Amino acid sequence: MKNQGSPPFNQEDFFTALSARLGHPPDLIKHTFLLGEKLWATCIFLHTLIDVKRIETFVFEHLMTEQKAEKSRQHGMSYFQKEIPMSDITFEQSYKDCADYLLLGNCLLFINGEAGFLVIEAEDIPERSIAEPQTEPSVRGPKDGFTENVMTNLSLVRSRLRTQEFRVVKSYIGSKSKTKLLLCYLNDTANMKVVKELQDKLEKIKIDSLLDSAYIEELITDKPFNPFPVFLNTERPDVAVSHLTEGRVVLLTEGTPVCIIAPVTFFQFFNAVEDYYQKAVISSLMRMLRILAFMLAVFIPSLYIAITTYHQAILPTNLLISLSAQREGVPFPAFVEAMLMMIVFEIIREAGIRMPRVAGQAISIVGALVLGQAAVEAGLVSPAMVIVVSLTAISNFVSPSYSFSSVQRLLQYGYMCLGAFMGLFGILCGVLYTLLYLVSLESFGTPYFAPVTPLSFKDLKDTVIRVPWPWLKKLPSMNHLQRKRR
Repeated sequence: MKNQGSPPFNQEDFFTALSARLGHPPDLIKHTFLLGEKLWATCIFLHTLIDVKRIETFVFEHLMTEQKAEKSRQHGMSYFQKEIPMSDITFEQSYKDCADYLLLGNCLLFINGEAGFLVIEAEDIPERSIAEPQTEPSVRGPKDGFTENVMTNLSLVRSRLRTQEFRVVKSYIGSKSKTKLLLCYLNDTANMKVVKELQDKLEKIKIDSLLDSAYIEELITDKPFNPFPVFLNTERPDVAVSHLTEGRVVLLTEGTPVCIIAPVTFFQFFNAVEDYYQKAVISSLMRMLRILAFMLAVFIPSLYIAITTYHQAILPTNLLISLSAQREGVPFPAFVEAMLMMIVFEIIREAGIRMPRVAGQAISIVGALVLGQAAVEAGLVSPAMVIVVSLTAISNFVSPSYSFSSVQRLLQYGYMCLGAFMGLFGILCGVLYTLLYLVSLESFGTPYFAPVTPLSFKDLKDTVIRVPWPWLKKLPSMNHLQRKRR
């Protein structure tokens, strides 16, 4: 097929060339119909990507009248562009991108004797119905969640955000997949430097296919080996809207129900959606409980290893005697014992995720109980180690963010190694290094450890604790927003 200029005079030759370029797909349809006396029109589309009923109603039936045919002879293609009752219609004169238009869910309308053609957007991709998010359930609050259709996700956001300042920038990423991406923000609130930086980074992405928003997170991050997430993930429209009103940017990606939000800080990963649907006192208590669970998950195994290996003197005598009696006959040192138990639990956890949902949960629970009991009876591990690993595993699941809970597990192993080789001094060195690293991080210009460093007392109202709504009128100053108040 020619790359530019008009299609061949013979429409059959043009369709044959177009079909050959797409590999002669069975869903490529060409429909020719008579508009009036000796005035023929041709529609070409992929029927698996468009709403055929809309095309039949608003193109075929709507145009097939003698009166419209006469008017079209006088006004040309501009008449049909205004006459067809569909929202997104453009007139094109270059034929080199016809195949791409079809693959993006468009219908191409050619009129005999007219230069150029109309591109009519009628995309209709099969999708699942709106359901409750699987990874972010809540007792109180909305029950609808994002789907794999990006336009459906946009409608869920718009239904909650009815303001003229809401902006949506559409782009396509992936030379093969051409995945639709929507960048959303509030024009009167968001930091435009962040918006511009995100747009620039998205434009520089060079990849064949974009199948999930996780690709974007890794492709546009400044530190690819940074384990801490600099984006917040959510399947909930209400969470996305709340972050939009606070001046952040939301990226909706075709093909995934998970959107990403930037910029974010370390403490926002301890916030759950229900924090804002409960009383401030209850929400604050739950946040402190999540931070405590984070500390337990990260430090309990390493502290147990360090104390039982190097610092037995700090334990009460009765507890030390009890632990020594439990470890009698255990062939491994505490570090090896802990690593074996942690790795076994990770295997059980992964098996529970990958197995069919009907059997996965039962096997993960029964497997952990049976293996733990059998290991204790066989003398491979001590009962105290089973308690430590179980408490660590349960604390891992308290985190509202799955991506952040993965970081917790990574930190566990690092601190376990430090505790095994250097004791409490090694753990202290690890804590100092982690804090220095967190302080050095940024998420699109926002300090990752804000509002603790740099310290901002105004922004502390919605971090470890949440004050009542009347005291939350001011927006976070750390994001350098255009608007200061809600």
